[in-house]
Amino acid sequence: MVKISPSMLAADFSKLGEELKRIENHADMLHLDVMDGVFVPNMSFGQCVISSIRKCSNLTFDVHLMITNPMRYIADFAKAGADIITIHYESCDNQIEVLKAIRELGKKASISIKPATPAFILEPLLEYVDMVLVMTVEPGFGGQSFIPETLDSVRAIKQMIDASGRNIDIEVDGGITKDTIPEAYKAGANVFVAGSAVFRAPDPAEAIKELKNACEI
Repeated sequence: MVKISPSMLAADFSKLGEELKRIENHADMLHLDVMDGVFVPNMSFGQCVISSIRKCSNLTFDVHLMITNPMRYIADFAKAGADIITIHYESCDNQIEVLKAIRELGKKASISIKPATPAFILEPLLEYVDMVLVMTVEPGFGGQSFIPETLDSVRAIKQMIDASGRNIDIEVDGGITKDTIPEAYKAGANVFVAGSAVFRAPDPAEAIKELKNACEI
């Protein structure tokens, strides 16, 4: 099943409640990029913002932690309203411990890799995750161009998941448009983060529909 997770990073922060209403009945998730200015060269928002918008939406909150030592804040983001919590493989040395902690809090656990990180390192972690996120741009800033070579990682991860017999979503994040989504879908992804393509479209609902339809071409 194709799922679209619009990235709030591309929304108008002066009217977040209104922005959420534009996608509420059309998107499958809401992607929330948390950046600390250390793991990536940018800062965004934290658990207080997520908590404040939780009461405005029934969407699945897909929280992507681009922060160092994520274990420190797992409980805080779970309490703020996260449904899925993604950590980066590169952000810590205790990935299994953190992924277990996420699940123990009743949330879905996900792990992400940067474009240059080899996919095979994730194989030992598959039993601890509900989703794998492949960055299709360098993390840290929205509006970047899609990196086609990252689809090699998507294909490799799809093969590993199929071989494991597990039901694990594959999400891609970065440069997703109606032009790039078909190839990512064919490579094995089924969850797509789209920021500018949705929130900066004249009609976000129609943009989401177009993204899903593009996967059927």
